[in-house]
Amino acid sequence: MPYATLDEFVAHLERIGELKRIRYPADPYLEITEITDRVVKAGGPALLFERPHGSEIPLLINQFGSRKRMAAALSTAELEDVPKRLEGLMGQMMRMPKTLGDKLGLGGALLNVATTAPPRRVATGPCKEVIEKDNPSLDFLPIQTCWPDDGGPFITLPLVITRHPVSGKRNVGMYRMQKYDSRTTGMHWQLHKVGAEHQRVARERFPVAVCLGGDPVLTYSATAPLPPEIDELLFAGWVREKPIDLVKCETNDLEVPASCDIVLEGYVDPTERRTEGPFGDHTGYYTLQEPFPVFHLTCVTRRKQAIYPSTIVGRPPMEDAWLGKATERIFLPLLRLVLPEVVDMNLPVEACFHNLCIVSIKKRWPGHAFKVMNALWGLGQMMFCKCIVVVDENVDVHNPGEVLWRVSNNIDAQRDILFTKGPIDHLDHASSQQFFGSKMGIDATTKWATEGFTREWPPDIVMDADVRRKVDRVWKELGLDG
Repeated sequence: MPYATLDEFVAHLERIGELKRIRYPADPYLEITEITDRVVKAGGPALLFERPHGSEIPLLINQFGSRKRMAAALSTAELEDVPKRLEGLMGQMMRMPKTLGDKLGLGGALLNVATTAPPRRVATGPCKEVIEKDNPSLDFLPIQTCWPDDGGPFITLPLVITRHPVSGKRNVGMYRMQKYDSRTTGMHWQLHKVGAEHQRVARERFPVAVCLGGDPVLTYSATAPLPPEIDELLFAGWVREKPIDLVKCETNDLEVPASCDIVLEGYVDPTERRTEGPFGDHTGYYTLQEPFPVFHLTCVTRRKQAIYPSTIVGRPPMEDAWLGKATERIFLPLLRLVLPEVVDMNLPVEACFHNLCIVSIKKRWPGHAFKVMNALWGLGQMMFCKCIVVVDENVDVHNPGEVLWRVSNNIDAQRDILFTKGPIDHLDHASSQQFFGSKMGIDATTKWATEGFTREWPPDIVMDADVRRKVDRVWKELGLDG
């Protein structure tokens, strides 16, 4: 079942043994980061700091930091359940119905999406229990300064809601926000993000709403690489199988999820910039200072018993590993719509997801691996991927030992490595210039004669199946267990 509020999710994590309450008044300045980093690296639980130093608002961190918690955040028992649902829905929609039963089944599936996915307007909600218009301030929040060289405290799990100034289409993104003072923050929407596009189109200051907390599926949806036509709140409703209730803001016309713990209303002036950073980023390096837009606070609304959600990023693995893995699994069925030859995909945590993609394919013609590389670089945020490795369908892309074995044995460097150029992620510090650089593709598939390979390709070394079964039967007699 979906969660009505963030504290319902916290209670669920506690019931399943995935939450630790911390009563020690840990300092949001560096200390919470050090505690959390040790817990994350050890595979530990979500942490609820009940009394963070300097604030009466509890701080929740590492809520997504395991496969079990990530699945729970998506209101399901297993992470694979969501992509299976998506694959089933797409299969129904793409098959031509042959019988009346098929037509009714397809109609039922679409009706279910139409009734459970779209957000709906309500009069009020938990986020309106406290309303502060006259003198709104950020000072009550336990905003973390995560790393020693950070430019200041940063809000790290904001759901930033904007509307296109012309079309009015809503976007929900996640852009870190450096706190400058009690009423202003940075707004780190990068060059390629939708929020930055809204700013480029705007001719005057435009409204922005920043939501914190609520059903954790909202936070995931803000990070998901959805096609521009799909509303993040509609997607969240589909995942949780229940619509997101929306309420109108107090000082602008934007709508926000009613279940959020904290809502920061404000605006951005498209002509205003201020130095933002440095920030210890998910790459494991600091992102250096750069001018970014400024968010001005006009109102705070919140729950009386609000929880402040936070996260830290840095040298992987971190909590965001499971947000990335959820995206990898959920969007694989959508990827197969464009590239049906794809069997599986791995975006390694250690490569910060966007730096390396390992993909297995059903190879059908000469040069097929290069076709897949180029297609992937043309798909949404995959344009940022610096290295794509393509292997045969029988290779386990999630086994780094097997992938390294295949890559190191199966390639001729000059023949099988492709270099090209294209957009580079805003945070990439290694490219010769910002936003544009080179990419590499590696074809580690078995080579065919039709690809110019004139030698005989050797078979894998595999033991005889009868011998394996015989040894299985006598294994206990050998006394080798343990």
